[in-house]
Amino acid sequence: MLYAYNGTGKTRISMLFKDKAKENGEGKRDTLYFNAFTEDLFQWDNDLENNRERVLKINADSNFFNGFKELALEEKIFPYLERYADFDYKIDYEKWTISFSKSIRIAEEEDGNLIEKTKVIDNIKISRGEETIFIWCVFLAICQLTIEGAEAYNWVRYFFIDDPISSLDDNNAIAVASDLSQLLLKNGRKIKTVISTHHILFFNVLFNELKNEQSLRYFLHKNAKDTYTLRKTNDSPYFHHIASLSELKQAVESGNIKTFHFNILRSILEKTSSFFGFKEFGKCIHGIDDDVLFKRALNLLSHGKYSVYEPVDMNEDNKDLFKRIFTAFLEKYQFELPVLLLEETIQTT
Repeated sequence: MLYAYNGTGKTRISMLFKDKAKENGEGKRDTLYFNAFTEDLFQWDNDLENNRERVLKINADSNFFNGFKELALEEKIFPYLERYADFDYKIDYEKWTISFSKSIRIAEEEDGNLIEKTKVIDNIKISRGEETIFIWCVFLAICQLTIEGAEAYNWVRYFFIDDPISSLDDNNAIAVASDLSQLLLKNGRKIKTVISTHHILFFNVLFNELKNEQSLRYFLHKNAKDTYTLRKTNDSPYFHHIASLSELKQAVESGNIKTFHFNILRSILEKTSSFFGFKEFGKCIHGIDDDVLFKRALNLLSHGKYSVYEPVDMNEDNKDLFKRIFTAFLEKYQFELPVLLLEETIQTT
C-alpha cells in the first residue's frame, strides 16, 4: 500500500510496473490494473445530433475485456453496483456499448386521486462519480473472476490499483475500501496486489481492515530532483502528517529551507486544526509567542505559486521565521518523529 500526494507520479508508477512485468515475463502481460488508463477504456457517445441515445462505448480491443461476454459478467457486477448506485445498465455486445437507465417515483392523477407509480428513464447520462463507481464495479467483478480461477484471466499474477475513488464522497470511499479488502482477503490464488492512493480515508480503511495480513504500508514522496523517498509505517494511518513533519525537521536542521516548505507546514496546520475541531489553522499556534505574526506570515508565504517542482531559496529572515513557527508548533504538539518513521531513499533512473 502506497500513500502519495496528487502529482507524485502514482499513475506513471503503475504503468512502469506493468511494463516491467512484461519485460520479466518475456513480453507476456501479467498485470491487471486500475488507473486513469482503465477509465479511458470507456468513452461517452452523447448522441449530439438527437440528444437521446447516450451510451458508454467500450474499447473491446483491450485485454481487460477478455471474458466480458463469455463469463456473464453482469451477474458479478450487479451485487457490487447495487451497494453504491441506484441506476441500472444494459450491455450491447454487438456494438460494445453500455446504456443506463433509472427508475423514479412519480405521482399521477387518476379519478381525482394521486397514484404513485414507477417510471423508467432510459439512456440517461450518469454523473462522473457514478461512472467511476460503475467502472470500479466492472474491475471488481473481473478481479473476482480472476481470483476464482476463470481461464480468461489465468494470465494475471498482479493487481495494481491506483486511486479508484476519485470523484467519490466519503461514504463511497469507505464502501469501496471495505469491498476491496474483503475481496483480497478471499484471494485464493494469492495474486500479489499493489494499491496506491492520495485519499486519506480510503487508505485508513484499507490499513485497518488489512492490518492483520502480511501487507506493507508506505508513504511515497517525490522531491524536486526526482528523488523518491519511501517511509514505511506499521503504527498509524495518519503517518503522512508525521512523514511531512519529519521532512520539514530535516530541512530546518540542514538549513536547506525552500519557499514551498511554507506550503507543507500550512497544510499540516490545516489538518491539525481540523482534527481538533478548530475553525481555522491559526488556532493551532494560538497561545504561543508571536502567534499573530506567525499566522500572518503563513497566510502570506503559503501560496500555491511555490511549487515543490520549482524550489526557490528562502531569504535568511524568512528562514528564521519558518524555524520559529515550526519549532513552536512541535513544542506545543509533541509529535514523536524519530519513533514512527523508517526511511529508505530511492533514486530514479
